[in-house]
Amino acid sequence: FTRSLLDAAEDMIIPLLPGSATAAECMTLMERGYRFQKFFPAEAAGGVAYLVSLASPLPQVNFCPTGGITLESAPRNLKLANVITVGGSWMVPKKLIEAADWPGIEALAREAAGLQAPRAI
Repeated sequence: FTRSLLDAAEDMIIPLLPGSATAAECMTLMERGYRFQKFFPAEAAGGVAYLVSLASPLPQVNFCPTGGITLESAPRNLKLANVITVGGSWMVPKKLIEAADWPGIEALAREAAGLQAPRAI
């Protein structure tokens, strides 16, 4: 995020899911009222272990980890109390897009949708 992006989003009807990768960024977003944040790049920034470390000092923040999330790592993220959903490009691999394999992409998306649902917030 940038401060100018946050300023512009204040007047928007569509909600913004700003990204944070550090505790300081997370707290800056909290100061602006963002309880829901994207955690990006999740795997490169510490993954599940980092999100666990944020849970105690920042319990009011919920995350959507993206960046390096896979079908295999998504369930580990979804088990965390401070994760409400995950995002990942594994559902839309470049080779399937190039081949216009929409049924293949749909199958991957359905598989992802079947992952353990996050708890109610």
